[in-house]
Amino acid sequence: MSTEELRAIELLARVSYGRLATSMRAMPFVAPARHIVLDGGVVLRIHRGFGYHRACNGSVVAYGADNFNSGADTLWSVQFTGMADIVRAPDGSAALFGDEPTQADGERFEPVYMRIEPQFVTVHTLDYGEEQSNRHAA
Repeated sequence: MSTEELRAIELLARVSYGRLATSMRAMPFVAPARHIVLDGGVVLRIHRGFGYHRACNGSVVAYGADNFNSGADTLWSVQFTGMADIVRAPDGSAALFGDEPTQADGERFEPVYMRIEPQFVTVHTLDYGEEQSNRHAA
């Protein structure tokens, strides 16, 4: 793995959720997903009821995560682009992913797992000299 890929994996391991992006019926969409880093790939847990796993399986997807709401002096964003495949729940998935939501959009959460083998990895950082306030001018 390149230095940038290792850095991206290390940053991704610092947060629990990100956004999955691809298209369904030629329309782009972005969906929330829980992730873990496992054996050099990214494994996602999403709600089966969304139906997004069908559009993603065997397709190129992008997955991104960031620390934008952390209040840190250095903000970062990582993106992994690669082929997604539906997989079985990893052994010990409850311990790896943490608790499942009880509901998604008002229905019982039913997990589905996908693995992304990164082909392209990007890391972007925004450095601030001091912590910035999150106020908008009135």
